[in-house]
Order: sequence, then structure tokens, then C-alpha cells
Amino acid sequence: MDCIYVQGIRAYGYTGYLPEEQVLGQWFEVDVRLWLDVSKAGESDAIEDTLDYRSVIYLVKEIIKTSKFALIEKLITVIADTILQKCDRVTQVHVVLTKPAAPIPDFEGKISLEVTRP
Repeated sequence: MDCIYVQGIRAYGYTGYLPEEQVLGQWFEVDVRLWLDVSKAGESDAIEDTLDYRSVIYLVKEIIKTSKFALIEKLITVIADTILQKCDRVTQVHVVLTKPAAPIPDFEGKISLEVTRP
């Protein structure tokens, strides 16, 4: 199976366990792998024979911007499930969600979560 890999989708959202995360918000970064058959597009060179990944970028950004969950586990699940529901050609999705500046004292690293959905 073929795979489209979209990296570095960034959006500002309001998901987080701490009350200030849901009020002040923070940046999130998302990478997605989308499994689908691109053989027809490889022959036709027509966008309608593949997945227009711009729609996935827009979808992920909108989910991050408009959602307000306590846990990133919920946010990443909504992202993965929505991609599968709205993108007919996608048979499997792998999503990596990163909080590049988690509000944890004396911690300068990143927090990431990965899910794969068939």
C-alpha cells in the first residue's frame, strides 16, 4: 500500500489538562501518514485520482483550533477518526501529535503521542 506523509502541520489550540491551557492555548504540531492506493494517479497525473492532502492539512488545523479537550489523547483520536471518516481513499492513518512547549516546570522538551487507526 502507498503512503502520503504530511509533516509539520502547526495550529494554535486550547486542549490541555491545566485550566490555563484551555484559556491561553498553545501550539500543536501534527504529522500524518495516510495509506491509500495512488497507482491510478500515478498513471493519470490527475489530482482527482488521489487524495488532495491540502484538505487533510485544513481538517487537522480546524480540529486543533476549534476543539477544547482536557487530554491530547482525545484530540489525537478525533484527528485520526475524522481523517478516516472524511477521506474515502484513506485505508489507514498514523498521526503524531506534539506539544512543543508543554507547561511543565523545569522541562524544556516536547511531549508527543502517536496513534494508528485502520
